[in-house]
Amino acid sequence: MNEEIARQLRAVAEAHRPDRARMLARVQRGMAGPAVRHRARPFARSGTRVALAGLAAAGILTTGGLAVAAIVTTPSPPPSATVTVPATPSPTPGSPHPTSARPTPVAPAPVTTTPGSARPTPPATSPSPSAGESQNGPLWSAGSLDPKSSVYWTQSNLALKTTQPLTSLTVEIRIVQTGQAQNTGTWQTLPNGDFTVTVQEDGGALIYRWVLKPGLTVPAGSHEFAAQFNNGVGVRSAAGDGYRVDARGSGGSASVRGGFVPTR
Repeated sequence: MNEEIARQLRAVAEAHRPDRARMLARVQRGMAGPAVRHRARPFARSGTRVALAGLAAAGILTTGGLAVAAIVTTPSPPPSATVTVPATPSPTPGSPHPTSARPTPVAPAPVTTTPGSARPTPPATSPSPSAGESQNGPLWSAGSLDPKSSVYWTQSNLALKTTQPLTSLTVEIRIVQTGQAQNTGTWQTLPNGDFTVTVQEDGGALIYRWVLKPGLTVPAGSHEFAAQFNNGVGVRSAAGDGYRVDARGSGGSASVRGGFVPTR
């Protein structure tokens, strides 16, 4: 019964459209005119109205409760997820687009050759300092490290051959100064009195020099010269050491030079 009444009241309430103009006019007339006393009406009619008012109030309360319950039980919609998209920086007009750096290939230098031409052969008088042997004219030479050399002491040997007598001869051995190289002596197979021998430090190296005295002659054959020195503690490299020989004989001048290699 209560549900039916509530339904009817709800339908009437939804269909009711109050006349605001008439209500406003009645209020204005009431405020302008004198108060009118209404005569009392019988109790029975007023009681009926009270009952109807009570039912209407109950229906309104019921409808309000249903509306409140519907509001409470209706789940709230979940908040919408907001996705933030990072802004892409706009390229500045005229600025180049960023690109990954790539190495620029370098083309090898072109090699120009003449058909039928042979590679030039370096002259015998200018061998690489690391080469042990050299030959020029009547001279032949070879530089080597003496097998008796140690981590403390070194002897650099120079073997010299000539196929004709020499009236002028200068032999020079150059030992790179490593900071601890100290001269300990020289020797040669030719007579000591035939040469002026000097040892001095010059240009970051120990210079051993043999100069044939004027008026003397070096006979044809094989001869040896040696430079001795202390090289400190540790194995010393002879890569920077070298020798040079300048001579003159009946056939003219000749020179040889080279380096010192370990003895095999």
